[in-house]
Amino acid sequence: METGAYTAPTPNPDMQSLNRLVGSWKVSGGVEGIVTYRWMEGGFFLIQDVQLKQYGQDVKGIEIIGHVQSFGEEPSKDIKSRYYDSMGNTLDYVYEIDGDTLMIWGGEKGSPAYFKGEFNTDGNVNSGRWVYPDGGGYESTMTRIETGAGPE
Repeated sequence: METGAYTAPTPNPDMQSLNRLVGSWKVSGGVEGIVTYRWMEGGFFLIQDVQLKQYGQDVKGIEIIGHVQSFGEEPSKDIKSRYYDSMGNTLDYVYEIDGDTLMIWGGEKGSPAYFKGEFNTDGNVNSGRWVYPDGGGYESTMTRIETGAGPE
């Protein structure tokens, strides 16, 4: 029987870049509503709670954002997410914040479906556009209405 000390895992430091999303945001543009980002205990995952009106439909959803780590494997290089909503959608994304630029790719990093937005100077507004491969998409602005706490 092994008697070594247990070393608790720690979150990947790149997750800290998502801390600027924590809080509640009013979403306007092609989709309207409120989204709230909050840390799951431990700091490994960011949770987004979604209440939007999209294409005339009220949509509620939840997104879990973090590094994917399958049983017995190393965590994914990219920060990935899975989104579930009240319309039955299950969508995968990749998140990246580089400086003041928020990128969210549909599916995998580099996808032709993506959101690219810029934070303003105080970090309380993110304005950008969802781009779809068929040439569609829409403008989207998130304005912070409440701040949240960092990871525990």
